[in-house]
Parts: sequence; structure tokens; C-alpha cells
Amino acid sequence: MTVTLCNPEHLNAQVPSMWLALADIAHGLAGEVRVVVLAAEGRSFSAGLNRGMLRPGGMPGEPDLLAAAASSPEAMTELIAPFQEGFAAWRRVAPVVIAAVQGHAIGAGFQLALAADLRVVTDDVSFAMREVSLGMIPDLAGTRPLVEAVGYSRALELCATGRFVGAEEAVRMGLATLAVPPTELSATTSDLVQALLGTPPAALWALKPLLNHALTATIDEQVVRERVAQGHLLHGMARAAGLS
Repeated sequence: MTVTLCNPEHLNAQVPSMWLALADIAHGLAGEVRVVVLAAEGRSFSAGLNRGMLRPGGMPGEPDLLAAAASSPEAMTELIAPFQEGFAAWRRVAPVVIAAVQGHAIGAGFQLALAADLRVVTDDVSFAMREVSLGMIPDLAGTRPLVEAVGYSRALELCATGRFVGAEEAVRMGLATLAVPPTELSATTSDLVQALLGTPPAALWALKPLLNHALTATIDEQVVRERVAQGHLLHGMARAAGLS
């Protein structure tokens, strides 16, 4: 399954209604889906938040962010929660999620790429967290996966400076799985999808939550999760072989 951002004339700039739609798609995935690709049309994956959202009155059909912010911190906090789900939900879904990223992935675009489990990028990619330069912080569920990928110190440096990270550095620091020429992005992503689909489904579905839990579990907790998951897998194999 592929989810595609399709507003290339505006560099796939994002608005809250898109975040709500992303959450709806993630929550509604069919049970047989094993791999999801997050992709984008045009020369940039996403230039981030549409700056029109930061103007007084906002944009037609979208919530007024400045009015909510002026009301109270609590009002703004409540408004943000469902927007975050459009990103966080992809970390919780059963399928493996791949982001196919070309050109710019800025702010919200960077955080959408971070919502994926794997990132295939073009060699012209530019990642950047620009929120701090606007007096804000990344708030679309991107801080945990960023720290997971590059570590606390590097994550702090990237967010605080807002500097751009190219393809070679992204691969080196763990932000990207691999980098390819733009003309090869689609084919390389398809090859990765096929490799994942070649994995036994039950094992793939068990592997993703197991590795996610490893990020916060103690060794004792993790070895329990390993043997429980393995027990279920081997039991299923035995039943399929007619041994029980």
C-alpha cells in the first residue's frame, strides 16, 4: 500500500486536515497490509507546515492556530493532540512503514519521514528541523524517532541549529537506510517492499513490536518478550504442520 502526498506545486506543504487524514488512513489499514510506503509527488517530499497556517485567521477550512494559541496554553495543547496522531499512528501500525523521500523534508516533512520505520532517500535530499528558528519546537511525534536514530546530542544539535542534512550524512548518522539517485527511488523502494513481503508474515508482524519494545525495555523484560513471541510463532508453525 502506498500513501502519497500529492500537492507538488506547493512542495507538499502540510496543513492540519492532512494530518487528520493521515491518522484516519493509519487507523483504517486492512489487516492483510504488511508494508506501507509514504511517498510524495514532485521534487520535494514535503517543505513542512504551510506558512499560511501561521497568519492571523489561518487558512480556509483549517483551524486557526494563532487564535487557539492566544486563548490559552491548554487550548493549544488540546488542538495539537489529534494532529500528532497523524504521525505517531504510523509507529504503532502492524505493517512496516517505508518513507521514500526526495528533495526537501523540512519540519513537518522531516517528522513524517521519521514516522516511518525505514527511509529510502534520494542523493539530493535535505532534512532539517526548522521549528526552533520560528520560536517553536518539533511537536508532531518526531522527537523520539529522531533521538532513536541519531542519539540525544546529535538530535539536540539538529533541532537547535535547524541545519540541513544531506543524503550522505543522513545515511551515516542513521537517519536514512540508503540513498540512491532520484531516478532510482521508485525502483529501490519497490525492491525493499518485495524483500519485506518475502518474509513470513507472522514473523514480520512479531518483529516490529519486539524491536520497538527493545528501545525502552530492560534486558530482563526484553528476553521475556523474545521468548513469548517465539513461543507463539513456533506454536503456529507446529499447528500448520498438523502437529497439534
